[in-house]
Amino acid sequence: MKLLFKNVRAVDPQQQLDRTVNILTDGEKIAYIGSEEKPADRVIDGEGRLVAVPGLFDMHVHFRDPGYTYKEDILTGAAAAKAGGFTGVACMPNTDPAIDCPELVSYVLEKSKATGINVIPYGCVTVGMAGKELTDQEKLKEAGAAGISDDGKPVTNAELMRQALEKTKESGMLLASHCEDLDIIDGGIINKGEISDILGVKGMDRASEDSITAREITLAASCGARVHICHVSTYGSVNIIRAAKHDGIKVTCETAPHYFTYTDTKLLKRDADYRMSPPLRTERDRKAIEEAVLDGTIDCIITDHAPHSADNKADFVKAPNGVVGLETSLAVTLTQLYHTGKLSLDRLVELMSVNPRKILGLPAVTIKEGEQAELCIFDPELEWVVEPQKLHSKSKNSVFKGEKLRGRNVYTVCRGEIVFEL
Repeated sequence: MKLLFKNVRAVDPQQQLDRTVNILTDGEKIAYIGSEEKPADRVIDGEGRLVAVPGLFDMHVHFRDPGYTYKEDILTGAAAAKAGGFTGVACMPNTDPAIDCPELVSYVLEKSKATGINVIPYGCVTVGMAGKELTDQEKLKEAGAAGISDDGKPVTNAELMRQALEKTKESGMLLASHCEDLDIIDGGIINKGEISDILGVKGMDRASEDSITAREITLAASCGARVHICHVSTYGSVNIIRAAKHDGIKVTCETAPHYFTYTDTKLLKRDADYRMSPPLRTERDRKAIEEAVLDGTIDCIITDHAPHSADNKADFVKAPNGVVGLETSLAVTLTQLYHTGKLSLDRLVELMSVNPRKILGLPAVTIKEGEQAELCIFDPELEWVVEPQKLHSKSKNSVFKGEKLRGRNVYTVCRGEIVFEL
């Protein structure tokens, strides 16, 4: 089927492309980019207001499959991703059973074939995420794992983590680390500080993140390996990572939109939908995260999409941490950073499409004739209110519920097919 997207602003820094064009897809490929109006089976007129960018990629999501499919599964998670403009995601392995063997990697890849987008699992760093024995990185890679991580908890034994990093030099796998010291957290549920004191709940000291961030970077430097730091949330971690990059250490990192948008004052509502790991921090942290996104210290924006059922989230103190985010990530980034004049669309594409694939060693997605047709086509001016019940995710625990956002994905194209249409 031939699709023609007329009068769309195409933005792709990989091609130094930023102009209004017509884009024709034919089968799975981009057949034409230019000013001519080519014949097509379907014509969609962007009227000069729609923006086409390479399909977004989220390198940190939780689809809860296998084991917790009452919260989310691969099909519903992918539906949320498509609604948000993502043509690919990488799923964390803290499922039940944990994805620590080739058979479970194959399970996710096989089930993902029905989604219409690219869903790739991480494998575990340690068997069963128990922190005792390393998994076989080579076999996980051969099976198709995107990288390795024990996300949800750190590898407690520093020497075991060093060995895992050492092995990545042979396997070529990315090791993504969840940087929180659980002994320091010791049952804390929100950021430790003024708000936790007001609420009378146990806080999570920022040292829990900063200390493991420093440890992972030190270990990676010691053996010349690369390491990826997950969901950065503190000014301390930002400063550690920035200094490490300056010193030439092979470290990359990510953050989520809620960390450059909100602070822990949101917790005053005693609503567990505002609880996640790591937690919302202070205004100083929020500003530091925003600055790090803008200056290039932070390499990519992810969602850490973590679905939980309404029953799970009902009790503020006892609820598990985590929020959904695939359907709001682009809109929040546009609202908070692009429309405020802080972030260009070129940089947004790097953060949400180019860099995540590059870090994982995946093929680039680009707007170029002859290349795979993977597009996120959005209206940067479309205003909408986040209504959780209308989200495609099986769970509705959105940290942005009720917010009025400016910008929304309208079409998602993967392999030349429209897989989502608003």
